[in-house]
Amino acid sequence: MPASDQAIAWLDLPAGAPRAAGLAAGKAARTRLPRSAHGKWSPDPERPNPLDILRSGDAHRVPELLPIRYGRMLESPFAFFRGAAAIMAYDLSKIPVTGIRTQICGDCHLLNFGAFATPERNLVFDVNDFDETLPGAWEWDVKRLAASVVVAARHLNLRVKERRDAVLRCVGAYRNQISLYADSRVLDIWYARFDAQQLGALVRSAQARRQYTDPSAPRPATSGHAFPHFTQTVDGRRHIVDEPPLIFHPQDDAFGATVIDMVAQYRASMSDDRKALLDRFHLVDAAFHVVGVGSVGTRCLVALFVAEDDDPLVLQAKQALPSVFEPYAGASAYKCQGERVVVGQHLMQAASDLFLGWAEAEDGNDFYVRQLRDMKTSASVDRMTGEDLAQYAQFCGRTLARGHAKAGGVAGAISAYLGRGEAFDLALAAFATEYAEQNERDYACLVEAVKAGTIEAQTPSTPGRG
Repeated sequence: MPASDQAIAWLDLPAGAPRAAGLAAGKAARTRLPRSAHGKWSPDPERPNPLDILRSGDAHRVPELLPIRYGRMLESPFAFFRGAAAIMAYDLSKIPVTGIRTQICGDCHLLNFGAFATPERNLVFDVNDFDETLPGAWEWDVKRLAASVVVAARHLNLRVKERRDAVLRCVGAYRNQISLYADSRVLDIWYARFDAQQLGALVRSAQARRQYTDPSAPRPATSGHAFPHFTQTVDGRRHIVDEPPLIFHPQDDAFGATVIDMVAQYRASMSDDRKALLDRFHLVDAAFHVVGVGSVGTRCLVALFVAEDDDPLVLQAKQALPSVFEPYAGASAYKCQGERVVVGQHLMQAASDLFLGWAEAEDGNDFYVRQLRDMKTSASVDRMTGEDLAQYAQFCGRTLARGHAKAGGVAGAISAYLGRGEAFDLALAAFATEYAEQNERDYACLVEAVKAGTIEAQTPSTPGRG
């Protein structure tokens, strides 16, 4: 999509600026943009067809996988929302912002948070998707998160009061947490993390609680657990089993050479100690692996490594495209989009995957690499009650505040802008309600396009392509 027609006047504070400067900047922003103004939403008069915004990125994706992408988005308005980050990026670019900038997730919705293992094998809860990360307006993340709460609440057929309560608790948690960080020392913010056990204590239902806190429950999966389930040994050689159309080996003679080159580029991005660890393993197989909703169609690979005694390591390499916010926030400072993702992840997360790195493949595609599974878990929204959703959204709001504070040093400015009252919370409750309606309308456009045959969608009931 074309760049925004209005440049944003960013209020970038110099590194090491005194707290007073941030507080003054935040309070001054209230004059330019009252907090109540965030409650207004109406589509831009020149807003393109939402499907055109989605299809504008299809040229960078594998054509054969696009029907799976649209099939997954067709499942529900909530699934559509998850795959429609580009649409909301366009919409948010048309709304005035405070100009206070930090590193943002870019695709901040309820299911892009989860639990995973730190290198020390502690289970933490954090933002876990950074495909769209970029320096940008902090409120873009908060608004997308708030909208996702209402979209999820509608998906669960919750009452209007429950939807509103969930948003207010989410945004209120963000505001209160960012206020705490405004008075914290830099290193205290950098070291702050949320143990996944804390989330378990917040979620009321026994089913959701068991996922995080029941000591008798199985530990979340690691590469070693995943290893036997999608591999088999033939003639003494272990390889990945094809499960088309979701896992498959491309019929391309150049694929193997491309993977070998990508692994070499990935290794070069790592520190010497990580290189020494990676060198204990050797690559034995790689295949395409279709994951997610918004990511479907991008080149996503799963690579199988083994060390001595068949000791496994399974890495995932995901293609990194330019952030959907780039036309509006400006281009990344990093030439390699994979490096953009990795740096953004390190900035926002309390701790990151031991094997996180990036690569520029010889075919011109950028990738970021991480372990396929490293005790990763996520909440199941489909199982939540209204209270479960509100508590989970509250925890996500707290977690997002920590990421913004850690990455940008702007906690004081954001906190000064938000203040101690609920003006911003109430505004976002109104915005999220209106934007959830917009998401329903956009979803209806996809439904009609699929019925009309202008978009091909492969649903679970649609035969695969083998």
